[in-house]
Amino acid sequence: MAIVALAGVMAGCRSTKNLRKVIATPAVHSDTTGNAAKAVVASVRDVHADSMAVIHTALAGIARNHIDFQTFSGIMRVHYQGSNGQDYEFNAVVKIKKDSAIFIEIYIKVGPLTVRAFDVLITPDSVRIKDWQKKVARFRSVSYLREQVHLPVDFRTVQDILIGNPIFLDTTNILYYRTEPKGLSLFSVGRIFTNFLTLNQDNTPNHSKLDDTDPMRARTCDITYGDYDYGGPAPAPFSTYRKISVAENGKVDIEIGINKHYKFNEPLSYTFSIPKNYKRR
Repeated sequence: MAIVALAGVMAGCRSTKNLRKVIATPAVHSDTTGNAAKAVVASVRDVHADSMAVIHTALAGIARNHIDFQTFSGIMRVHYQGSNGQDYEFNAVVKIKKDSAIFIEIYIKVGPLTVRAFDVLITPDSVRIKDWQKKVARFRSVSYLREQVHLPVDFRTVQDILIGNPIFLDTTNILYYRTEPKGLSLFSVGRIFTNFLTLNQDNTPNHSKLDDTDPMRARTCDITYGDYDYGGPAPAPFSTYRKISVAENGKVDIEIGINKHYKFNEPLSYTFSIPKNYKRR
């Protein structure tokens, strides 16, 4: 960020040659107190006001498209590629009770069969994993999510990722916007990440580029949103496809495709129990 700022300063400075030419050129008298000066000031103010209006309109659109809910359930097809050569594909039944619990059943292919491999229960302060194949139950703190996603996430961040809401967007610190062929981009600076968020014409998220604000880290994250479902059970347009790529020392790619038979705000039930013969770790 310091290099970018320095480049901006240098770009705004005139060369020595041009500066000398300006100094040597007699100044043309201008009406600094009359109508001309007032017109210039008004023009500057109008440009600023127009820019702020564009940003406020975009933020209002983001707020309208924010998916607020009480419960969600759906089936997701997940493809995970890790930096150490891991490559997994699996189906997941996901159930979310807002701000309270995320319950996931993971099914994998074993030969011609599809078997239940894991149950995962995420709460705001814990992660519990039930391994059906090895008969093992693992209990972790919520920091386990950060290790798996390679992002400084908490419960609500994971919830927003699964639902399709933008993450790490500081709407109080939008530095600039840029018009794009298909919509608009906003650049925000938050405590952990900068976010270059590209919106579709209806202000739904299209792509988010996160970069760490810590100059000692090279952590980046790209999130792509697509295959929007309009008029479905979601309270706003719902992205049924997402790709998340996180890179620092290595790279992790996660693709999520959501079956169109998802549900919002319907009664939700799940059970997470550990049989007595399971080992606890």
